Amino acid sequence: MTKDVCEITCVDEEKVMNVKNILEEQKPMEVANIFKALSDETRIKIAYSLSIENELCVCDVANIIGSSTATASHHLRLLKNIGLAKYRKEGKLVYYSLDDNHVKELIQIAFAHQKEVEEIG
Repeated sequence: MTKDVCEITCVDEEKVMNVKNILEEQKPMEVANIFKALSDETRIKIAYSLSIENELCVCDVANIIGSSTATASHHLRLLKNIGLAKYRKEGKLVYYSLDDNHVKELIQIAFAHQKEVEEIG
């Protein structure tokens, strides 16, 4: 049986210090909040929908996820507040899109990875 843990303790101090210093400069909690927001099945469906279509109105999103516009609005607002989505108002309609290409790539890469895992699986 293969063990997936080290059988002895061996720490590469240089690598450890390098990573610790880089992590201190980054904002891991804010990045974790992005993944936490996307861990909800409804929100990942919304984000993926917005990666397919560059822009969708709240009514379109509600129809895609099979919810009320109020529920869709709630999820879209959360994605906006976390920095993943943005919106614009046109008359009485509100259109949402992903905040930038990084977000779009993140979503598409996650779905591509899942497809590969299923194919290997």
